[in-house]
Amino acid sequence: MKLFVTGGAGFIGSNYVRHVLGSSDDSVTVFDALTYAGNLDNLRDLDDDPRYTFVKGDVTDRDAVLASVQGHDAVVHFAAESHVDRSIASPDEFVHTNCDGTNVMCDAARRVGVDRFVHISTDEVYGSIEKGSFSESDALDPRSPYSASKAGSDLIALSYHSTYDVPVIVTRSSNNFGPYQFPEKLMPLFITNLLEDKLVPLYGDGMNVRDWCFVEDNCAALDTVLRAGTVGEIYNIGGGNEIPNREITNTILELLGHDESMVEYVDDRLGHDRRYSITTDKVRALGWTPAREFRDALEETVGWYRDNRWWWEPLKQRSM
Repeated sequence: MKLFVTGGAGFIGSNYVRHVLGSSDDSVTVFDALTYAGNLDNLRDLDDDPRYTFVKGDVTDRDAVLASVQGHDAVVHFAAESHVDRSIASPDEFVHTNCDGTNVMCDAARRVGVDRFVHISTDEVYGSIEKGSFSESDALDPRSPYSASKAGSDLIALSYHSTYDVPVIVTRSSNNFGPYQFPEKLMPLFITNLLEDKLVPLYGDGMNVRDWCFVEDNCAALDTVLRAGTVGEIYNIGGGNEIPNREITNTILELLGHDESMVEYVDDRLGHDRRYSITTDKVRALGWTPAREFRDALEETVGWYRDNRWWWEPLKQRSM
C-alpha cells in the first residue's frame, strides 16, 4: 500500500511514519508545510529508506495536494495546528489550516479515489467531563479555538463520507507524549526546562486531568484503524492513564532529580477544560491495546530528551 501522510514531519505524524516503515512493506509520502512544529530532523533517520518520500506542501493548497496525492492508496491526515495556547492568541490560523485544509484534503481524496482516508482528531472535541467517559456517539462541546476547529474538521470529513462516499474514518486520540514532541506541550516543555535548570510553569492548581497515551501506542492504534476500521466510523484512542497535571509534574521532577521548588504556579489558561476521559472499546475490539506501562514510557521519554539536546535546544532558542 502507498500512504500519503499529511503533517508527517510533526510529532505524531513522524512517529507514525516510522511505525509504518518498521512494521510493513508499505511506502510513505510525507506531505508537510514545515511550519514551526514540522521538522525534517524528526525524519532524519529515514532519509536512506527508499520507501520514504518527502514533499513540501500546504494542505490548503488544492493544486499542490492534487498533484501530490495522485497514485496513493490511502491518506492519513495529521496536518493541523494543534496548540491550545496558540489558538487562543491566533484563532484564524487554526480555522484555516484545520477546517479549510481538511476540506481540500477530502476533496482531493474524492477526486483521485483513494481506498481509505483516516482523519486524525482529538478527544478535546468532546469538551470537559466531570464523571464518566465520552463515547464516540456523544455530542461535541469544544471550548477553545483549537478544539472547535478540530470538531469542525471532523464534521467536514464525515460529511464527505455521507455526501460523496469518500472512505473516511475519524480517530480521536487523547494526550500523546514521547520523542520528537515540540517543546511547547506540557511534557517536553517541563522535561527540557528542568534539563536547563529552569522552572516549570504549572497552570492553576495543577489538578486538570488528561488521559496520557504513549505516542508509539497511539501510532499502532492509528494503523490498526487504517487497516481494520470500518469506513464512516469514529474511533477513540486513549492510554487509560488519567492523571492530574500536578502528578505528572511531580513524576518528571522525581525522574530528573528535582523537587517542587522548581514549580512555578501560573494563572490558569482561558477556558481550561478540567477533565478529559474517553471510552476505547471500539478500537480495542479491532485487536489493539496499549503495549506500554505509563511509568516505563515516561522514563523512556525523559531519557530521549536527555540524550537528544541537539534536537530540542535549537527549537527552544528559535521559539523564544
